[in-house]
Amino acid sequence: MAVVTAKSTTITNRDAVPPVINDGRLERGSLRSSHGYVTAVNGDSIGSKYILASVPTTVMVRKVLLSCAAITTCAADIGVYRNTKDGGAAVSAAFFGSAVSLASALSNSDVTNESGTYTMDKQEQPLWQAAGLSADPGGTLDIVATLTAAAGSGGIVGASVEYVDNGT
Repeated sequence: MAVVTAKSTTITNRDAVPPVINDGRLERGSLRSSHGYVTAVNGDSIGSKYILASVPTTVMVRKVLLSCAAITTCAADIGVYRNTKDGGAAVSAAFFGSAVSLASALSNSDVTNESGTYTMDKQEQPLWQAAGLSADPGGTLDIVATLTAAAGSGGIVGASVEYVDNGT
């Protein structure tokens, strides 16, 4: 085994000669949030969409926290969609979470990388790029829960999305 010293991008930039200014979303950025909830109704079927929050396309998401009442038999993908004014098409329907159970009550359950898709390297990219778009569409993207198992009862489903954005 070898002893190594490895540096993150921000530390490599700091130590460069001359120093490289880091993207404000990676270092010393302001943490912001977007929050929203909807009421699921008994009988909401597979494919139903709960549009929970909206974030600028340029953000780097730090956390997606999911909360819900116990909604019998219910599960959902947690993903990224174009905003409803831009057609509402899925960009990556299970980007953050895949078939997350809503059958038990959740309180700020971290689903940021539950699906294994939003890896550490992608967390240093703007959301539009991390989610697989080829260019920044501008504006905002929606964070959406899409049912993968129907709701056998009703209850509230909500998300808090924490992110950084330098306004670029």
